[in-house]
This record gives sequence, C-alpha cells and structure tokens, in this order.
Amino acid sequence: MMRHLALVFWLPALVAGTALAQTASMADKDPYIWLEEKDGAKQLAWVKQENARTLARLESDPRYRTYYDEAFAIAAATDRIPMPEQTNGRILNFWRDVDHPQGVWRWTTHSNYLGASPKWTTLLDLDALSKAEGKKWVWKGATCLQPDERLCLVQLSEGGEDAVELREFDLATGKFVEGGFRLPKSKQGASWVDRDSLLVSRDWGEGTLTASSYPFVVKLVKRGQALDQAREVFRGEPGDQLGTYARTLADASGNRLIVIERRNTFFGGEKFFWTPAGSHKLCVPARTFATGLVGGRVIFETSDTWADIPADAVAWAPLAEMSGGKITPRILFAPTARQAVQGVATTKDHVLVSYTDNVRGRLASFSATGDGWRERTLPVPENMSVAIASSTERSNEAYVAINGFATPTALAAVDATTTTAPLTVKSLPARFDATGVKVEQFEATSTDGTKVPYFVVLPRGAKLDGTLPTLMTAYGGFELARLPTYLGATGKIWTERGGAFVLANIRGGGEFGPKWHDAGRKTKRQVIYDDFAAVARDLFSRRVTSAKKLGIYGGSNGGLLMGVELTQHPELWNAVTIQVPLLDMVRYERIAAGASWVDEYGSVSVPEECAFLEKISPYRNLKREVVYPEPYIWTTTKDDRVGPQHARKFAARMKEYGLPYLFYEDTAGGHSGDADIAQGARLQALQMVYFSQRLIGTAQ
Repeated sequence: MMRHLALVFWLPALVAGTALAQTASMADKDPYIWLEEKDGAKQLAWVKQENARTLARLESDPRYRTYYDEAFAIAAATDRIPMPEQTNGRILNFWRDVDHPQGVWRWTTHSNYLGASPKWTTLLDLDALSKAEGKKWVWKGATCLQPDERLCLVQLSEGGEDAVELREFDLATGKFVEGGFRLPKSKQGASWVDRDSLLVSRDWGEGTLTASSYPFVVKLVKRGQALDQAREVFRGEPGDQLGTYARTLADASGNRLIVIERRNTFFGGEKFFWTPAGSHKLCVPARTFATGLVGGRVIFETSDTWADIPADAVAWAPLAEMSGGKITPRILFAPTARQAVQGVATTKDHVLVSYTDNVRGRLASFSATGDGWRERTLPVPENMSVAIASSTERSNEAYVAINGFATPTALAAVDATTTTAPLTVKSLPARFDATGVKVEQFEATSTDGTKVPYFVVLPRGAKLDGTLPTLMTAYGGFELARLPTYLGATGKIWTERGGAFVLANIRGGGEFGPKWHDAGRKTKRQVIYDDFAAVARDLFSRRVTSAKKLGIYGGSNGGLLMGVELTQHPELWNAVTIQVPLLDMVRYERIAAGASWVDEYGSVSVPEECAFLEKISPYRNLKREVVYPEPYIWTTTKDDRVGPQHARKFAARMKEYGLPYLFYEDTAGGHSGDADIAQGARLQALQMVYFSQRLIGTAQ
C-alpha cells in the first residue's frame, strides 16, 4: 500500500532556539557521538573488537552450526514458492539458492509457471554481475514500462543500501540496453512517461536533497540526454520529510495518470496531476493516495476522512476529474471498526481488496456497475493472513499469498470475475513438524482499558505451567500491521524444540486502520509500550510462560520498542534482541534518514515532544544501578536508513555502566540484513543461540 512505507527522515534547518540549545547541551555531555561517524577507521575498529567478543561466545555454542545449517537449508531450498510478478505474457521472479546466493532475475510463461517444475530463462545473474564489476550488487526490484512492459528499470544496491543505481533492461533481449537509461547511485525514484522519457527524483547536486537525504526535485529525462540537461518539472521543499516522486498508473483501456507526490510529512502530502504541458494540485487529503486505475476510474486509499468517505476506506473518482483538480470521491469499500484495509490491487476490469477482520485475513473483488461497484466476497481459509502477491491490468487473474503460523504458505490464483475461492497453485512444503502445534488468539487489557489482541503458537505437548521458553515480537508503528506468517526457520529452530511464539498486535500499527496507528503517534506513543507489557503480563496470568522464560525481539521501529521495554520493564523478560534499532531519540533526527520520521516520533524542536523523547529514549534512560537482562544488539554497517549509530552508542553506554550486553554489526545487508542467503542464516543462527542460552540454558 502506498501509505505504508518503510522507515525514512529530516531535520529542519531552523529549530526553536531553546530546543536547539538544549539538544546541543545534551550532545556536549554525550561521550559517544564519535561512534556516529559510520565508516571511520576508529569506529570500525571498535566494531571489530565488539564483534570478536560476541562471536566468540555465540559461534562457539555447539547449537550455532546446527541452527545455521537449518536456517540456510530453508532459505536456500529449491522447493520454495517462486513469487510471481506478471508482465506482458510472462511471469517474472527474483530467486536465490545455493548456486546463486545473491540471486537471479528470471522469467517463464504463465502456463509453464503453473506446472510442477517450471522452466526458467535467466535475465540477470547478480552473482555474475557482481564478479564482473567488482561490487556486491543487491536486488531492489524493477519497474517496467506500461503497457509495453518490455523495457524495465532495474534497481541495484551496492551492499544493500537504500541508495540504488538504475539501469534500463530489455526483457526481449535479456540484456541491459546499450546506451540506455543509466542513473548513478542515489536515493532516487524514476517513473516511465513513455519509452523515451522518465520522470526522475534524485540527487541533482547541491541543494536538491532534504536533510534526511531524499530528493525533492523532479526532472524529465529524455533518452540519450545527459542528466545535467534534464528539465525540471517540479520542486518540493528542502524541509520536506520524505521527498517528491512521480508515479504512473495505467489501465487496460489505455488510460494513463501521472501523479507527482510531494511528501512534506512522512505519512502524507500534496498530490499533483502532471502532463507534459504542466501540473496542477489535486484537492485530496494529505493521507490519500491514488493506487490504481480501472476503466477510467482512479482508485484511492485514504487514512484521512475525505468528504463523506471514512478513514481507512477505498474510494474512487472518474479520471476526467483529475484534469480539473476538484475531485468528488465515491465509496468503494469502507471497513468496520474491527477491520482494516491491507492491500489494494487492480486487474483488467476489477479491484481487489485484502483486509483484516480482527487480524484475520479477508479478500473481496469489486466490479464497476454504472455509478457504483458490485462487491464479491472471495472465500479464504480462517485464521490466516491474505496478501495480494501479483496482478496486472492485462488480465482478471491475480495471485494471493495465504499464510498461517503453522500452515505453510500457499500461492493461490484468483479469478476476480467470480466468487470462487482462490485456487491453490503452489504450496510451500512444511519446514518444521507442526504436529500438535496449537494457534490461539487472546486479548490483553492495556493500562487505559484498551483490548489488545495477540496470537500464541504453542508447541506440541505444551503445559501451561509458566515454564515454556517463549519468544514474543511486535512492531507498533507507521501503520504497519503484523499478521500471521508461516514461522519457517523459527518454527524449525524454536517451535519444533518446544518453544512458544507470540505476536502482539499493539497500537501504532495498522491492525485496525489509521485510528490504531494514530493512537500511538508522537507524545501519545507510551500506549504502544504499555500494550506490549500488558501482553506479557497476560501471558503470565494464563501461565503460558514467566519472566524468566520470556524473550522478546524486534527490528527498526520494533528495535526501538525493544529498547524501551528493556529500560522501562527489565523485570518482564530474560532476553531482549534489539535489531537495526533507533535508540537515541534525542539525536535521531541527526542520524541517517532520521529526520523524515518526525511525523511518527515528534521533534526535539518542539519542547513538549522533546521532553517526551527524552523520557522514552532507551539510550538516555539506561541507569547504572538497574539490573537489566543481557540484551543482544545487532545492526549492519551498510544501513543508510536508521544507521548503525544507535546500536553502537547503546552498547558503548552499557559497557561504560558495567552492564552485560552482546553487540554484533554485520558489514553488509543494509537495513534488512539480507545481502545474501548466508547473511540471513548467520543472523538467524546468532539470535537463536542467544535466546537458547538465555531461556533454555547451556547446550547439553
């Protein structure tokens, strides 16, 4: 969904004088600012020393090699589902295995794809390309020209950073286009106008990036034209939080819509209808986005109330209204209080909407009927999540991925024209023995009386006597919902060996739409941390586990959640893994892309928000005299989104205070830590050894 983006940030050039002075004063007292220099020799030497200490302990555990081999085998298995991307008569797929740890981009026909053993044609081998060019290229996706869909812009990241290089690729020849579009490394985006033109947002030189390093200048780039000759067509502002980008929507009738989105805040901003003749502003709320086009009808998702359209609804308007700027929205789908839209996709004649009902997956198809839409509910399995995997404006067939904690992922074909249940076409083989495994959903009562749902996965033969080793996770931010997902390697390493798993659907996320998210934004976000603690206490009251046997983990914004829970409630857990985290909330706006998240966390430039950030900041709230469970903190050097600085400083502060901790920084992988199969298996194995040591004990 367009409104659900991963973490990104900015710092205003001018901030309130008192807040700035206060922040500067705090910085003067911070002895670990030197660790914020990400790639300095002194800093990397510190990382090397910390890594050696941590790896000596975790890799020497006899369980490490077993866990690594199990995680690697699952990640590299050739019987995984090759998730499809539909293009002009083809199925595209990006694939990694033992022979191609960095991956290959490949294609097959639709009929071949549906067979038991599809025959694939390789388009691009990233391992070979990396060897030839002396760089470690990481796949970040491709955008193909519509409706032609022969030419694509491939996004390549060196080492996993968010910054990418864009290269034009011809699907027909299976090669990069000689003399074609090639845009050097930058945090950037490009949208096709036609086969010879792109609308590009990137670093155009001094003064064209926000303080959080996102582009706010859009230029029209013509084929064969040097970048310095590109014509500017739109300009945002340096103070915008997320940047400005163009998007092109198309439908089967040949209609096209190009929208320029100026994200002056993380969650919303202004939208402009663009043609080569110019652009004009669309009168839509800040958190409303055009996400599709069907039969000349523009499909919108909104997290704001819009006229008489409620927040979290799907709306539509005629394409003709875009040229005038004044839009009268019409309703397509409005969820109930316990429902939330999770995905919207368009087909040749229909709109598919995946949504949750009390965090359980649902799917509906809509077809245009005169001035409205006819809804068809498509039956899907209960207690599962449903995500739209692929659709195209050339066909009414789409694919959905169906997941459950103990049920292997299934890929199903959907005929949007009928009410027939999705037909399973591929299934993931079981990765762990789920015999006797039980999945239950409960509710905890938070500090303000709010009911917070959570899922518990109990292993075979579980006894509810408070002794189950249990892992618990959540995210709690950015309107991102955490839904049931097949446990895979976690099931093999943890559940199969008698451990329980818990997913908490706390506020801040999108499990119940924008209201669930807005309840925990900025100075209101203490409820997020209270919700998580309430789930832990509810587990104790149900005798699922105890504080001694409970471990928690989360990454990115979830890493902040873990840091807060460590400092606010050290008594509730015995193990805490803090992954690629934010932790210094007083300086987060000055680190990596931090300033673009002001819409979520608040800013030190606002006194009230500054005071709250000080209050929750894990880095600022560590205390010498408190007994904390030993945390495991891990990050990556190549993370140019959150950055490794937070994790480094937090570990250094713990060391200063004489507090136990483990720290590990991988040198590749970016914010997601998935540069190749081996890295993912290594990070999984290290984390699971840590949990085993803390919650089970030494290896026998």
